[in-house]
Formats: sequence, structure tokens, C-alpha cells
Amino acid sequence: MAETPLVSIIIPCYNQEALISETITSILGSHFTNIEIIIVDDGSTDSSRKVLEEWRNKDNRIQVYSQPNAGPSVARNHAIRKSSGKYILPVDGDDLISEDYISRAVAVLEEKPEVKVVYCLAEKFGAENKPWKLKPFSRPTLAQGNMIFVSAMFRKTDWEKVGGFSEEMTWGFEDWEFWISMLKEGGEVVQLPIVGFFYRIQKKSRRKSVDRKGRQLTYSFINHKHKDFIYQHLNGPIRKSKTWSRPINTIYRFLGIPV
Repeated sequence: MAETPLVSIIIPCYNQEALISETITSILGSHFTNIEIIIVDDGSTDSSRKVLEEWRNKDNRIQVYSQPNAGPSVARNHAIRKSSGKYILPVDGDDLISEDYISRAVAVLEEKPEVKVVYCLAEKFGAENKPWKLKPFSRPTLAQGNMIFVSAMFRKTDWEKVGGFSEEMTWGFEDWEFWISMLKEGGEVVQLPIVGFFYRIQKKSRRKSVDRKGRQLTYSFINHKHKDFIYQHLNGPIRKSKTWSRPINTIYRFLGIPV
């Protein structure tokens, strides 16, 4: 009988004393039990560290580390470097997963080595309560926007190959860039037909708080770092209006305007 692989759930935590216990509880409720939970306290100024220490004392599968506040990319990379699992599942410190998500994702990755990323259907809860409608994955679609939330499972070896999450992206959208890094040269993606992830919407959600300047920083960063991939699928750079990038670039090329 094949050995059951270890899954490392990594959690960046910043000032989430009121919510992190709910996240940990949802993970510990998983049907799949060969897990470790690695939490990095990202310089919290509330009582998050105290809450995390209490959890570590309750369950020896939980590890807790601290760092000066540096953002979720640094915290995730820190946690993954400390991990021992074959598979990695990032979960933010205010989100939840279903009890069958990990087991279903592991089954796909164990059976299909050609698959690099497994995610699932998702729902928003909190300030909004509704299904999270995501576009189907394709590389051309990934070039103009993200459809894979950060709480997807992947192999630690693939994280190592791409150099982890880009730590420069402190303003947001680091998950989009990470998936481009991992998938631009191949590999399959599977979306499980289950609602396995629950994304908490708060009035000041980080995703919503990414302003126009942050978006433009993201486009510029990705255009520079992944130029070949972006130009291949969009005929030029990501533009201010992402969905119009390819038509605009195609027209510019037709008119002889540099892209």
C-alpha cells in the first residue's frame, strides 16, 4: 500500500485574533489527517500570537513562527520553507475549507503527475454570501487575469522551481503572478466539482482594497517578468483595461503602432 503523503497547510496571519481559530478548526476537521499546519505570524499587533500559541499547545501538528510585518508572500514562503509536506495548500487566516477538499485534491495529484494545480468551486461569505464565479482556466485567460484563488494545492517541488511567491508584490495579486510562473510552460489544472473553499469578505477585504495604482503596478510587474507569456497570448502587454488588452494590441500592430 502506498504511503499517505503529508500535506502542509500554510497560513499567513496578520491581526486575525478573532478569526484565525475558525480557520484552524476548519482545517483540523478535514477527513484527510496526515497534515501539518504551519502558521507565520506576520508582525501582528493584536493578540494573534497568543491565540496561535494556544493552538500549538493543543495539537502537535501545528507549528508557529513569527516575522516582522512583510506581507503574505514573505509569510507564505517562510512557512513553505519550514514545511515537510509533499503537497502545499495555502489558506489565509480568515478563510475556511471543507472537510473533503484536501482528500479530493491529494487524490488527483497522486493519480495524475501531469497536474500541477488542484482547486475547487468556492463561495464568498461574511459581508457577501454567494458563489464565487470564476472563469474556467486556460493560459490565454490567465494572461489577462486570475481565476485560481491562492488556496489551491500544488507540489512543493513546483514551488521551489519557480522561486516561490514574488515577495516584491506587497500590494496584492501575488497569487496571479505565482500561477503564471508555475503554469506558463505547461502542466494541467483541475478544478474539483465541489465547494471546498470559503472566501471571507470583510468590509476592508485586502482584495477589495487594492487600488488603481496597485493594479497598474501588478500589470507592469507581470508584463516585465513574464513578457514572452503575456505577448504570446495577448499580442502585447496587459493594458489598463485587461479584457481589452488583446484587441487593443492587435489593432496597434495592424496600424504599425509599437506595443
